[in-house]
Amino acid sequence: MAMTRRTFVAAAAAGAVAGPAVVRAAEAPHHVVVIGAGAAGLAAARELLRLRRQVTVLEARERIGGRAHTDTSLGLPFDAGAAYIHWAEDNPWLRYARESGASLVVDRWTPGAVRVFDRGAAVPAERAARRRASFGSLSRLTEDRAASGEDASFAELSAGDAELRLAAGGLTRLALGEDPERVSVADYVRLASGTDYLVEEGYGHLVARYNGAVPVRLGTAATAVHWDGAGVVVDTAGGSVRADAAVVTVPVGVLQGGTLAFKPGLPAATCEAIDGLAMGALTKIALRLQGNRFGFADGMDLFDIGDADNPVDLELWSFRRDLVVAHLGGDGARALCEAGEPAAVAFALDKLTAIVGGRPTRLRAGASGGLVDGSPGPRQLFARAAGPCGGAGGARSAGRWPPDLRRRGDRRARGDDRRRRDACGHACGADHRPGQVRLMNVDGGLRTLYRQRP
Repeated sequence: MAMTRRTFVAAAAAGAVAGPAVVRAAEAPHHVVVIGAGAAGLAAARELLRLRRQVTVLEARERIGGRAHTDTSLGLPFDAGAAYIHWAEDNPWLRYARESGASLVVDRWTPGAVRVFDRGAAVPAERAARRRASFGSLSRLTEDRAASGEDASFAELSAGDAELRLAAGGLTRLALGEDPERVSVADYVRLASGTDYLVEEGYGHLVARYNGAVPVRLGTAATAVHWDGAGVVVDTAGGSVRADAAVVTVPVGVLQGGTLAFKPGLPAATCEAIDGLAMGALTKIALRLQGNRFGFADGMDLFDIGDADNPVDLELWSFRRDLVVAHLGGDGARALCEAGEPAAVAFALDKLTAIVGGRPTRLRAGASGGLVDGSPGPRQLFARAAGPCGGAGGARSAGRWPPDLRRRGDRRARGDDRRRRDACGHACGADHRPGQVRLMNVDGGLRTLYRQRP
């Protein structure tokens, strides 16, 4: 089928949030406007330039990369958004990282590298062993429930067992960025798996380097896409851009929020698919501490599970840097973002000082200084909150539980779910490998291009 202006825009909007439509050289429009300069938008722009087309890239932020962003405001780099090259065995970002000479480290679990605390107090060995066992039990239960053909949320699956509830909440909040009552067991079991890599200089820096010579108009938010005439017209605060076609790669939350209008509106099936997706929330709060490392080795994780509804992972000294990065997800992460950066930094500092001792005496958010007093002596502190607090509508794409998925036992409901994934493309991580999906990944746009490039 020939790629017309209308079908090209419809295809781009249907895959709107991460996987740009791929066109052959003979079919590509002459001038294409790409909305969004995250990984998918940059991949689309580079491919169109390779096909010798004119490209205009519009980006609402004052930077490129989307949720792949390496923050250097503390004087040391940390990935404020995406950090892992997930499922690297067939992830094209690993190929690009190696080709570009990036320094890569395989993410491995190391015995003894995890400590568990309850409001700052070390959890006794017996309780820690029960906690580890509960994760094993949860894994078996999820597999059994998925195999039965009956879906449930993680909250339902773990109901009635306090240890299982803790495990379910820790898993969904810290791995998926969502509370357990909103995460589908069947969808979780379908997640792809494989080796994860970390990029020492930062995933965000890797994506920015991939941008190369692609011209991007920063600070230029698209407000409307008119596609009812010959070509398309994209409105921005600074004027309108006329082109033959548009590729839309904005986050799901932007599409759901209505800040980008489509005139005429998108097809009903596409709108239904967009509404059927939810965005998880993962927040990171980085503390730069110059001084003693409290006796903890590089790369350790300190989990505080005292608040069952808001577990926190303190990641220490990654890549031998003087950084502690607090991770939290779900509604707790959302509430902290609403409270603002100073509150988020104070929260992370309280968690850390409860474990290592001392107390915060003076603190200002951002890259400004403060002092932490306590054993074994004063340390200089710099702090920064990052994550979806300043993002565009959310952090990670995920299938919402429950939209109409209570009917999963019905084949027709399964068909509806498949249509949702097809319509939303790589925002929902749909893969061509039978039975697996790839959520929460940055590789959707690049994967599409590598798979379909002539």
